[in-house]
Amino acid sequence: MATSSITVVVSQLASTESAVKLYFYNLRESFLQPKQYAFVKVVRPGGQDRITLPVDLANGDWAVAITQDTNNNDRLDKNMMGIPTEPFAFSNNVRPRFAPPDFDDCKFTVSGPGKVVSIVLKP
Repeated sequence: MATSSITVVVSQLASTESAVKLYFYNLRESFLQPKQYAFVKVVRPGGQDRITLPVDLANGDWAVAITQDTNNNDRLDKNMMGIPTEPFAFSNNVRPRFAPPDFDDCKFTVSGPGKVVSIVLKP
C-alpha cells in the first residue's frame, strides 16, 4: 500500500511543556474506541505553543484526535459526566457539543505528499 508524507500542525497549545498526544485512526469503526487507533505519537512542545509533526500515512482516509496532558498524569482527565477537563481537538477542527464526533466529520484524505493538516487545540 502506498504511503505519503504529511505534516500535522497543532497550534494554540494550552501548555508549552506538557505532552501532546496524537491518535491516528484509519477505520470508521474504531474511531475514538479505547486502544483502537492505528498508532499514537507523543510530542513534547519544548517551550513552543505549537508543534509540527511530519508523519508517513498510508493513502486513504484518516482522522486525528489530539489531547494535551496538562497535569502530566499520562491520561485524559474527565469530569463526572465523562467530558474531558484537559484540552482536546480533532482533525478538521471539529468542535463537538454533546457527543463525540463522527469519523466522517473528522476525516481527511491522504493521496500524495505535501498535505498539511492544521488543528487548533482549544482548552
